[in-house]
Amino acid sequence: MEKFITNINQLDMHKTYSYADYVLWKFQERVELLKGKIFKMSPAPNISHQNISLRLTNIIFSSLQNRKCNLFVAPFDVALINKKKSTSENEIFTVVQPDLCIICDAEKLADGKKCVGAPDLIIEILSPGNSEKEMDIKFDLYEEAGVLEYWIVSPSEKTVLVYALKEGKYIGLKPFSESQTLTSTVFPEIKINLKEVFIKN
Repeated sequence: MEKFITNINQLDMHKTYSYADYVLWKFQERVELLKGKIFKMSPAPNISHQNISLRLTNIIFSSLQNRKCNLFVAPFDVALINKKKSTSENEIFTVVQPDLCIICDAEKLADGKKCVGAPDLIIEILSPGNSEKEMDIKFDLYEEAGVLEYWIVSPSEKTVLVYALKEGKYIGLKPFSESQTLTSTVFPEIKINLKEVFIKN
């Protein structure tokens, strides 16, 4: 019989875990699994983070009306797989919860619970305390998994860094500031006037 973990202190933070372990965790804290290691997520996002997420969601959702793609907002599990291994839950060691992601391949959503494989586009909105994780560890993970486009949104700098996957490596585009219009490389119909995203609360 499967045994649920109800307190994060029951876990060994130095141990390597898989998705099969992750689904048994029923404690209050939100965590991500990065190459088998547990990373505690930041506390509930602040108002600025929430507003930026909501504005991006509204704009992107409207832009994708003619596409058979799904837009998901955190919390939503994305299981990134090693292309050389199977998609067995015992062989998935990375589970992330991006702020927003777009998935066009319905097969990646087949179990109705999560995405298994790389989304087409991932957006992470930086919060105090998570900048290093998003800029470093997740950058490598998303590149390795084959996420076609990755945005890093900085509320404090009012900028968006866009990385496009070319021949397996991310190419950084010129940073987009609040005075510019951002156009996705993967979804050209997504055009975002960043003034509408970074307006004062």
